[in-house]
Amino acid sequence: MTESVPINQDILLWARTTAGLSIDDVVKKIGRKGVTNKTVEEWESGKSSPNYKQLERLAYEIYNRPLALFFFPEPPEETSPEQSFRTLPEYEIEHLPPRIRTLLRKAESFQLNLAELYDGINPSTKHIIGNLKFKTNTTVKAMASKVRDYLDVSLEDQSKLKDPEEAFKYWREQFEAVGIYIFKDAFKTDDFSGFCLYDDVFPIVYVNNSKSASRQIFTLFHELCHLLFETGGVYVVDDSYIDRIQGDNKKIEVLCNKFAGEFLVPQSDFSNRIQGTEINDSLIQSLSDEYSVSREVILRRLLDFGRIDQIFYARKVDSWKKSAKKKQGSGGDYYRTRGAYLGEKYIERAFSFYYQNKIDKSQLADYLDVKDKNIPGMESLLFSTGSAV
Repeated sequence: MTESVPINQDILLWARTTAGLSIDDVVKKIGRKGVTNKTVEEWESGKSSPNYKQLERLAYEIYNRPLALFFFPEPPEETSPEQSFRTLPEYEIEHLPPRIRTLLRKAESFQLNLAELYDGINPSTKHIIGNLKFKTNTTVKAMASKVRDYLDVSLEDQSKLKDPEEAFKYWREQFEAVGIYIFKDAFKTDDFSGFCLYDDVFPIVYVNNSKSASRQIFTLFHELCHLLFETGGVYVVDDSYIDRIQGDNKKIEVLCNKFAGEFLVPQSDFSNRIQGTEINDSLIQSLSDEYSVSREVILRRLLDFGRIDQIFYARKVDSWKKSAKKKQGSGGDYYRTRGAYLGEKYIERAFSFYYQNKIDKSQLADYLDVKDKNIPGMESLLFSTGSAV
């Protein structure tokens, strides 16, 4: 079918700009003969319209939007990245990759799903976001101690975790027990470790599943700090942007990294463990295993304590990155990956609604962010975990 479709050109323009794409980007992604910069400009000005095949490609593959949206009279109201991430400088927000913008919209959808699945009431008996309040002049030591007491997790409990994967699952359960939901996805960029969306009922943390489990754990606590200050945040690996912000926003960004380090590797305990020791790879690895954090976190703490210098730190981190380059294989178990992305608690609740006939199969697929045909596989995953809905 080559006949053009009478869409709302304002929605087309809005979809492109909110996706963070230029007209050049769209033309390259369409990759079809006859679609030029002028073609897209004419679509957006209303001089012409894409045909149905082109619209499908624009909607589902390029802008990641429902096709029906392009026939709406006006763009829907959405929270902008500026509203979600107020501590991020304007320059950084303008240059958020399209993939991150897509994941932000997906995260907002999960937030709405949670509100629908739980009738607007967070089911957790404890709510850390409402119960703990901090000022930006609070010391990280006091903040980390108070959060540890609230979570009721001792250092001894933490040290019993066998490996980073088990540790991540454990911390995810602790977060969900106090009202914070965790979702994951492949960010398809190494520049971002995660982000969080603040909400006084359903705050969520979104983690880059392509990072190591120990890095994901650090991300959880970095984003928890943002939520405790009642703001969304993005964990950008290169944090040089912090120098370009001021006031409380700068204090919060600095605190988030320090808080995660202090919580996972408390100063007093760490100080005792490294006293009189020789700093070598064996010690760094054993401390990494003991605290269930990455070697880089241990290295950062050693730098903070003055046991190594910046040159040693940079050299080690660089060598680890080179040795770890593309070690992961491709593929994997689709359903287990989806399970890791969504979390057991969320999947259980969605299926519970389905079994109670509150939603149909297509709606369940929307909640789980899969196609209808994948529902049986997700159901098998649910029961293979030994969980009862």
